[in-house]
Amino acid sequence: MRVLIVEDNEELARLVVGGLGKAGHAADHAATAAEARHILAVETYDAVVLDLGLPDADGLAIVREMRARQDPTAILVLTARAGVDDRVEGLRSGADDYLVKPFAFEELVARIEALSRRPRAMHGLVLRLANLSLDTTGRQAFIDDEPHILSARELAVLEILLRRKGRVVPKKLVEDQLFGASGDLSSNAVEVYVHRLRRQLAERNAHVTIHTVRGVGYMIAEAKA
Repeated sequence: MRVLIVEDNEELARLVVGGLGKAGHAADHAATAAEARHILAVETYDAVVLDLGLPDADGLAIVREMRARQDPTAILVLTARAGVDDRVEGLRSGADDYLVKPFAFEELVARIEALSRRPRAMHGLVLRLANLSLDTTGRQAFIDDEPHILSARELAVLEILLRRKGRVVPKKLVEDQLFGASGDLSSNAVEVYVHRLRRQLAERNAHVTIHTVRGVGYMIAEAKA
């Protein structure tokens, strides 16, 4: 599991990052809201552990921004604000969990791992790009609001790309999320599914383009007029 720790207390951040590493998880650190925004724009995480009292912004602003752009990443608020009103505001802003400082590190790890087990579809998320949308709960793609039938793996590829629209998705990431450790993978399997998906979207006049970045991966973006 990959986690972003957004915390301005360098000593606490170092302990959390180190502890998560010992627990078998990869963790990165951002000390400010600006740094967190930059990292979240270019990287993908399973969870974000977020302090609210950041030096350059209230952490809840980041929560609201992530949810406004339909980012489904699990968010655990880690803060000294212990009031009931504070917890309610955090959860209503889009956080998935709320842990008050001081805390037991074992509880933090357990809460992060519990969040990571929640299906992303629980968010009822609809991913959109141009005239294309994907209902991740109903597993249905739409073009101009008309349903379009795709195979399970074509839908999976589309979801992977749409969750990172405008960014290059490494081929290895697509392979890992599409096939996992099943071993059900030929040398050109990903290329086949991307080709099928690209053809089907073009045939239905979806205003999107799936770019192949040779030697790297794929990116979905709105087609240029």
